[in-house]
Order: sequence, then C-alpha cells, then structure tokens
Amino acid sequence: MTTLINSKQPLEIWAGVECTVNRVGEAYFDQMERNGHARRLEDLDLFADLGITAIRYPILWERIAPNGLDTADWSWSDLRLQKLQELGIRPIVGLIHHGSGPKCTSLIDPEFPEKLAVYARAVAERYPWVTDYTPINEPLTTARFSGLYGHWYPHGRDDLSFARALLNQCRGTILAMAAIRQVNPHAKLIQTEDLGKTYSTPTLAYQAKYENDRRWLSFDLLCGKVTPDHPMWRYLCKWGISETELAWFLDNNCPPDIMGINYYLTSDRFLDEQLDQYPAICHGGNGKHQYADIEAVRVRPEGITGHYTLLKEAWERYQLPLAVTEVHLNCTREEQLRWLYEAWQAALKLKTEGVDLRAITAWALLGSYDWNSLLTRWVGHYESGVFDLRAPEPRPTALAQMLRQLSTGNIPKHPILDSPGWWHRSSRLLRPQCVLSPPITTSVRPLLIIGATGTLGKAIARLCESREINYRLLSRQEMDITNPASVESVLEQLKPWAVVNAAGYVRVDEAERDPDTCFKINTEGAATLATACERHGAMFLTFSSDLVFDGTGVAPYIESDAIAPLNVYGHSKALAEERVLQTYPAALIIRTSAFFGPWDDYNFVTLAVRQLKAGQPFHAAEDVLISPTYVPDLVQASLDLLIDGACGVWHLANQGAISWADLARLAAKEACISTRPLITMPMREMGLIAPRPAYSVLGSDRGSLLPCLDSAMSRYFRECG
Repeated sequence: MTTLINSKQPLEIWAGVECTVNRVGEAYFDQMERNGHARRLEDLDLFADLGITAIRYPILWERIAPNGLDTADWSWSDLRLQKLQELGIRPIVGLIHHGSGPKCTSLIDPEFPEKLAVYARAVAERYPWVTDYTPINEPLTTARFSGLYGHWYPHGRDDLSFARALLNQCRGTILAMAAIRQVNPHAKLIQTEDLGKTYSTPTLAYQAKYENDRRWLSFDLLCGKVTPDHPMWRYLCKWGISETELAWFLDNNCPPDIMGINYYLTSDRFLDEQLDQYPAICHGGNGKHQYADIEAVRVRPEGITGHYTLLKEAWERYQLPLAVTEVHLNCTREEQLRWLYEAWQAALKLKTEGVDLRAITAWALLGSYDWNSLLTRWVGHYESGVFDLRAPEPRPTALAQMLRQLSTGNIPKHPILDSPGWWHRSSRLLRPQCVLSPPITTSVRPLLIIGATGTLGKAIARLCESREINYRLLSRQEMDITNPASVESVLEQLKPWAVVNAAGYVRVDEAERDPDTCFKINTEGAATLATACERHGAMFLTFSSDLVFDGTGVAPYIESDAIAPLNVYGHSKALAEERVLQTYPAALIIRTSAFFGPWDDYNFVTLAVRQLKAGQPFHAAEDVLISPTYVPDLVQASLDLLIDGACGVWHLANQGAISWADLARLAAKEACISTRPLITMPMREMGLIAPRPAYSVLGSDRGSLLPCLDSAMSRYFRECG
C-alpha cells in the first residue's frame, strides 16, 4: 500500500445512502424503508468506520412532514443528526430526493417553491448548526423523469410540464437557501446534478446539441446564466415560460458553493436513427426523427466521456468548487472497485492540475432497490453497495476496505485494479468494432484455479475471463494438490493473490469403494492448499457440499448447524472443512448443492431435458429435497465473496427446496416438453450405493446471495438458447 502525497486540502471521502422517496401515481416508493436504514441508527457507526468526513443525509420533506409542519415528526432526524455530530461526520442535508413533495403539492404546483422554503426554514431552525444543504437532488433529471418521460408523479409527458418542474425546483432551491440563510448565514449550497453527455450519428447531431445544451440548465439557472442569448432561452419561451419568470433567476441567482456532479455508466447517451439495430424499448423520437436512445458505452467505440473530462468541463464553465457526489455501479465486485477507484484517480488528477475539487462520494452505501426499472415498479431488485444487505446485518464488501484505505491516504493495491473495467473493453459493444481493449498488465498476480477438467473449474475460468480477472487454470499434471512440494513450487513461481480449489473427487457412489483416493484428494488436497496459501499470504477458497448433513432436519440447513455426513464423500468434505479452517482460519469454504448449468452436458437438468425431449425414460427420486444451484450464480457470488475477503463457511445455493423429480418437471416445463417419459421413484429404488440425506436444502445465517430457483432456471434456458 502506497501513501499519497500530502496536500493542504486533501481530497475527501464523502458518502451517501440511497434515499429516494419518489411518487408513482398515489404510491410513494421509499428507499430507506426498503433498505432498512429508516430503522437502524447503528448504521451510522458502520459508516463512520469508513473514515468519511461528510455524508449526504436525507431529512426529506415527504418523510418528516407529509401532512404539514403542524404534525411534523422530527424524532427520526433528531436522533440521527445528533449521532452524526457525535461521530464527527458533517451532514449534507437533503430535503427532496427525486420526489415531488407531500401530497399537498407537486413539481408543477405554482406554490411548490414557497412551500419548500417554509419546510427548509423549519429544518434550519431545528438544526441551526447544520451548514451544508442540497435542497433538491438532481432537479434536471427529476424534471425529465417526472415532466417529460412520465415515469414519476405528476407523470407529465410534454415540454411545458418538464420546464415547469425544472423551474419550480430551481426556484425552490433558491428560496430554500434564502430561508435557511436567514437562520444560518453561513449555510452552503451543495447542488447535485447528472451531467452525462449525449452523442449521436451525423443525422441527429442537432438533437445531441440540444440535449448537451440542456444538461447544464439547472446549474445555469441557479448561476443566473440563462439570458436571452442562452441556447435554451427560446425553447423555454416557446414551451410557455414567460420572460419574466426567466428574468427572476437573473435577479435572484444562487450559485452553488460546491457543484456536485453525479455520473453513471448509463449517463452518457447515443442517438441513432437506425431503429432496426436496437431493441424496441429504447426507441423514441422528437417529432422530426425517430431514433434509438441507447447507452453510449454500448455503441460508441471511443467509449464514455469519463469523470475526468466531465469534471473538467464543469470547472471550465463555472470555475466553482466541485465534488463528485455519486459514485456507484451495479456490477460484480471488481468492477465496482474499478469504477470507484477510477473516479478517485480522475478527481486526484484534476486536483493536482489546480481544479478546486473537494471530494468523491461513495453513493448507495447500502445499495439500492429497483433502479433497473427507474423506480417505476417495486419488485425488490437489489444491487449491493459498500454494504450488502442480503445478510442479517449490513455486510461490508471490498468497497468498504477501499474507502478506508483512501480515507487514510493510502492507494489500494489489489491486483484486480490493474485490469480495465468493462466500460474500457471491446466486449462492451453491442456490435463488433475495431476497438482495442487496454491490456492487462503482465505482472498482475493471477487468481489460481485448480481443476482444469471439471465443471466448476471451467466455469470459474470462463467468468474470470468475462470479468477481466487475470487467472491461471491448472490441471493435475501442472499441480498435484496431494503433493506439498508440487503446490509449494507452483505458488512460489506464480505468486497468486488467491487460490480457488475447484478440484475434487466427485463420484459419490464410487467413493464408497475407494475411500482412500476420495480422502486423499478432497481432504488432504484441500488441507495442503490451505497450508501453502497461509504461508504465501494468498487468499484461499474451496468448495464443500450439502452432503455433510444427515438429512434429519426439517428446515434449510444453515452454516452453524451440526454436520453428520452419511457417506464417504460427505465425510471427506466435512474433514476437509475442519482441516482447512484449523490451518488457515481466513480461508473461505463454500458449501453448495446439486450443480446445473449451461456449459456442461452431464448435469441433472441438462440430462433430464435431453432424455425427455428424445422420449427416453428418465428416472428421478421423488422423496429427496435439495437446493439445486445454478453454476453461473454460484461462481459470481463466490468470486465476489473472495474479493470481499469473506472467510469461514458460507452456504450458496439458489433459493428454493425441490425434489429431483420436481426439478425434472420444472426443467421440462421451461423447455416446453412432455414429462411423460419421466419415471419417479423413492431414492432407495434408484440403485445408488452411497446413502443420501432425504433433506439437504441449504439456507444461510450469513447471507442469501443467490436468486430463486425459478429465476435460475429461466436464465439457464436463455443461455442454452
């Protein structure tokens, strides 16, 4: 870990909780109720441990005073702002976050600005020590989603509704800050906005120019820059906004004390009139041309604008202090780390060039829900953030460790950071282009995968490839895990940052006849690898099985349940768990169950579909309950846990309990084939040598990271084509 060069004003780490309260029809969607922060004061201690200096924190109008100030309930914010004071974290108080206010108003209500100002003053009077405010988050984005696209209340789909929503929010911000400053003259405006750029084909260059002029509009209004010669002036007037209304902003401008720039991989857009090249969901138009509006990262060979260029444009336009106020990526863990670190590096570079850049903000500390539908549906689609909520308590991910490093002046040195994020790789493009991906640094320490011929080893290598994780996949000839000298030699030569043991003796029935070989590979091999990894300081992941349980349970087995294997294979895995953790307590052991996946021909689901489709008899047990596990889901979650530094025993299986017979029926249903050739019977009649537990469903008291079985089955068939 390398220490950064000290500066008089070091780049700060801020943070934020996804706190949107947006309205769709008569329903309010509240992220803090969904992520549980509304009920967990102790979250703030977790946030403080990250080393952050400030937090964008919601004291939202809709939550505090939904029925007016006379009945406002300040108890929630009283406790939390007091706690933040005690922790030494500066709150940047938000009043509206993609919302439209309580039901007494809306973004197109002429009295919205004045009503917001009254609430803002009440907040300032109750918390006079608070200095930093974001009265309204992303007013331009919210105006587009609420007034132009119809996604959120009041569901406008016209230019005037958009313009009215935007001007009301900007006027509301100015009046809110004026009211706050009557209480606290030193209060500062930290104004946020998404500044993504629009690109296009030559035919649509005029539309791209319009959207790129429009992207500055909220900041330009606040700064008093929308004069008659501003490119958006004539549009606003044409839509029905009077010159008197626009002149008000010239006389009452309120430039931000800090401009907060939000930027996502989907922020940059590309417009293309070739509709047949794109899915219908992205088709639209402007009355003159029909065109697709697609993420620029997916079609533009040059890639995205990037934090550096975007921030530099904002600095050159306004010469005002800047901060990156939202950094978040819904992706696998290493990509989340790369995105955050790239934002940090861009900010640091600009700071050294003389730009007054104050901070970057780790957004969505607790992750977020349903942004894949732009918050138009409430179905529970979760994307993790700095903490993962798919656990009994918020679980710190590798992002938490990175933030601690950055906040203490250290540069993270994880090998995965030396590989480019997917947004820099040619594989990102929907259509093949002559684009060279940045190469992986040849000196990057690899992830070592043991088990070149097995289903799991091949799958891990395949997904490491797609995730740009440098790896080496080794066969038994290249490294014999039962030979300590062989293991030591390979680790000394390759110096991996982590080792994944996907090798093993997997023939459960043959193990009954050949227990020595089974124990040698499954137990001694795993223990040998653990010993070597501990000595070399490499992380270690190995896999275990649901067959460590005896099947007498009636509820899904969790990690802390007692094990009692019934067969040789189960005993070999149980003893391996014990030996590995005795040798290397920091090792990660993942128990899983019946694999199925699209990349091998011999798993139960693939065999069932093949034989049933051919009309051939297929036998399946009807009295044994299991947790089938979709291999891609298993591997993705396993790699995330490994990168997070998770240790001990974890259960990973797709959620759901099903018999082998019903699994065959489910697969047949998805494949639209008959189950007439399916022959079901008790397990004892299957002719198997090794005893199996009648119930080996896996649950978890550490975290339910995999989707449900129905989702996995649907994706299996999509992947198989």
